[in-house]
Amino acid sequence: MISLNKALSMIKSKEIEFVDLKFCDLRGTWQHMTLSAHEFTKETCETGVGFDGSSIKGFQSIYDSDMLLMPDVRTIFKDPFFGKTFSCICSIYDPQSVLPSPKDPRHTAQKAEKYLKKTNVGDVSYWGPELEFFVFDQLSIDLGPYKQAINICNREIPGEDHSSSLSQDGYKIPVKRGYFPVPPFDKLQEFRSEMVSMLESLGVVIEVHHHEVATAGQVEIDLRYDGLVSMADKVMLYKYVARNLAKSYGMVAVFLPKPIFGDNGSGMHTHQSIFKNNKNMFYDPKGYGEISKIGLSYVAGLLKHVSAILGITNPTTNSYRRLVPHFEAPTSIAFSARNRSAAVRIPMYFSKSEKSKRLEFRCPDPTCNPYLSFAAQLVAGIDGVKNKLDPIKLGFGPFDDNIWERKDVAQTPKSLFETLAQLEKDDIFTMSGVFSKELIKSYLEMKSEEATEVMMYPTPADFFYYGDI
Repeated sequence: MISLNKALSMIKSKEIEFVDLKFCDLRGTWQHMTLSAHEFTKETCETGVGFDGSSIKGFQSIYDSDMLLMPDVRTIFKDPFFGKTFSCICSIYDPQSVLPSPKDPRHTAQKAEKYLKKTNVGDVSYWGPELEFFVFDQLSIDLGPYKQAINICNREIPGEDHSSSLSQDGYKIPVKRGYFPVPPFDKLQEFRSEMVSMLESLGVVIEVHHHEVATAGQVEIDLRYDGLVSMADKVMLYKYVARNLAKSYGMVAVFLPKPIFGDNGSGMHTHQSIFKNNKNMFYDPKGYGEISKIGLSYVAGLLKHVSAILGITNPTTNSYRRLVPHFEAPTSIAFSARNRSAAVRIPMYFSKSEKSKRLEFRCPDPTCNPYLSFAAQLVAGIDGVKNKLDPIKLGFGPFDDNIWERKDVAQTPKSLFETLAQLEKDDIFTMSGVFSKELIKSYLEMKSEEATEVMMYPTPADFFYYGDI
């Protein structure tokens, strides 16, 4: 990242001609406007830049549309895709009160960090999401009243004859065996490595990258853990870089959880821990999976509120095409030290290591708004700690056998409508003060409307399964 003084100096010397102001809407999409560089001053950073909030879905009504973008000068970076351009992440303010907007996802994440300190559970939380996504050579979508079609082309798909522009080199990954052969079977090594180099040049530390289980272009690039707001910023930047870099390769990056039938979907497994006075509050070398009682109570909070949480962490109808048993899907409302079908897993890669001890909430997927997703998980976990919930007494485990064969373990909801209904009922998010009632109301309205519209479209599967009735 670049300091404000350095940025202003580069603007003055004409090295930079534009400053792009980026902000996150309720859906988790980056929006932006671009200033001529001479308009980006210290005064601009203090007073903000106006925009029409009624034109952003879920924000404002037409009668109170004015909103302000307030640049966070700690996030200035040189945009890797547009020459002589700085980008800066913004928070959203109300112009009358000059206070943060109650519907700003980034402000919600900031409130979650403050809530952690206020409850005295910890000083800081650390977050390490594993983002999986697909990279396709071609993707065409046709959505209309008389034609609905999707066509995916990828050179890694075995046994398919693509256009002549996609070479048939004979090195194919068999179905569900994408984790993780070397090139020439893995055809995305160069793309991933360039994406990692680009992210690290922007201050985003990456731990590892590799091909994922699904055959046709599924990849994973893991970020080094960071604080809640900072990590949410990095997730937004990660997706921005993935999409623009893929475009430069003539490809398409897709973050849908389940774009391909019969193969593994993409998750955003979210590792998390809480520290207080530089001590990991989740660590106990004598506990189950070396997890402390506080850590177990946090697990209980996540699992108790999981159905409501999913309305935020898994916010699309497509999310529930991934959350079905098998395909390594974490559908069991349970915890385990190593079982990946449990909603909460305790990673056991390193033993007797306080620093690395953490929980992994495996349900989220990359269509979530990361600011809201991390905040919701933290609020639910803290609720478990405050109420000293015991996941064992609540019947959540631990389960170290094949959970899918058990009849006594509840499963995650099967549709977005179910999770939104639970989110509407569960008041811990608003009672915490982290989520405003206005945000939850707008979010529920927006997501319900979206889901209803999606469900109104017939699919080819409708005709295939029901056309003969």
